[in-house]
Amino acid sequence: MSSPLDSYRRLFGLTGPAYVVVAFVARLPLAMSQLGALLLVAGTTGSYGAGGASAGALAVANAVGAPVWGGWADRFGQRRVVAIQSLAGSGGLVALLLVVHSSLPWAWSAVASAVAGLFLPQVGPLARVRWRPITERTGRPQPGLVETAFSYEGAADEASFVLGPALIGLGVSIASPTTALAAAAVLLAIFGTWFALHDTAALAHAVTRRATVGPSPLLTGALLVLCASQFVIGTVFGSVQTGTTVLATNVGAPGLTGYFHALLGVGSVVAGLGMTGLPPTWPLPSRLGWFAVALLVLGLPLLLVDSLGLLAPVLLVLGLTIAPYMITTFTVGERVTPPSRTGAAMTLLAAATGLGYAVGAAVAGRLADWGGHTPAYAVTLAAGALAVLLSWADHGTLTRALRGGARAGSAASGRFTRA
Repeated sequence: MSSPLDSYRRLFGLTGPAYVVVAFVARLPLAMSQLGALLLVAGTTGSYGAGGASAGALAVANAVGAPVWGGWADRFGQRRVVAIQSLAGSGGLVALLLVVHSSLPWAWSAVASAVAGLFLPQVGPLARVRWRPITERTGRPQPGLVETAFSYEGAADEASFVLGPALIGLGVSIASPTTALAAAAVLLAIFGTWFALHDTAALAHAVTRRATVGPSPLLTGALLVLCASQFVIGTVFGSVQTGTTVLATNVGAPGLTGYFHALLGVGSVVAGLGMTGLPPTWPLPSRLGWFAVALLVLGLPLLLVDSLGLLAPVLLVLGLTIAPYMITTFTVGERVTPPSRTGAAMTLLAAATGLGYAVGAAVAGRLADWGGHTPAYAVTLAAGALAVLLSWADHGTLTRALRGGARAGSAASGRFTRA
């Protein structure tokens, strides 16, 4: 068995380092834009309510639009669709800057945020779609490398959501929220378009066209289970961030919130990169179930935390369950979805995560107003319990869907080889 390092070396050798860098940087603007919108609008209006509403509008619009863009990418190709999203999304962020600095009421900032969010591309899920065609360019399926790719993408997503807010914070510290969000717009225009036009986009679309032999169902029972699973993990993100914000504010250090929340991402990145070391004989539905159990168990100490010193190790250890859980859901989603609908499926899972984040933050915020950080963290535990229930109750559904997907994949592989 090859080591994880060897697996990553083989994987990145298929595309070269430039693509890996471009695909990573292209996902940073989405990670930067939500916090950037919040700080920009709040700083200009003096109202965190207005900033939160604008950031929420951006997140919800992105969650609603992502599956639509993903479906169009399946149909027309990522090259055309993601290029439009990148340029329009960059323009949307610039429009938000103009609206915020105009004399218009702050509600127009929320509208502009929603427009920008509607166009921002979900680069991570779309990058996942490209890896199977990339690994099969040699003329034979390489499922081991596909799993390595999904492990990397899960870790890259987590890293982007650590680095993105950090870049916004750096931009605000050095210059202003306006400069920070303008930087996000520039990164999206350059690297988003570069990602869209990369040769791998055409390769993925060629496979999608060959795989389209008739109507292909998208919202199967298995994919709905996976969407619910991603909604749950999004709830974890939202509730943890809210609870951490409340605790940091109560101890007089609100500026440390982002750094502590980043600890969740650090643990997640480490665990995600190590996923390639798991035995391939361990069934994916069982993995999802046990990762859900770990999420619940490792989250229990959150109810006992009463200081930032105690919170740091708890978040770091809890993060070890996040990427493995998400990588497993996306891997199952890719396997149970027809190749002609993979883009829509991947972006739908990402959208469910975003909606879960919004719900988790809102519910935890209400409970925090009543009882502080502990009730907010209780939402995290409730999400973990729901993850356990979902994964084990629907174990059979996912197992049957994977068996059907494997048979369909074998048939498709035969058609492509004969073609």
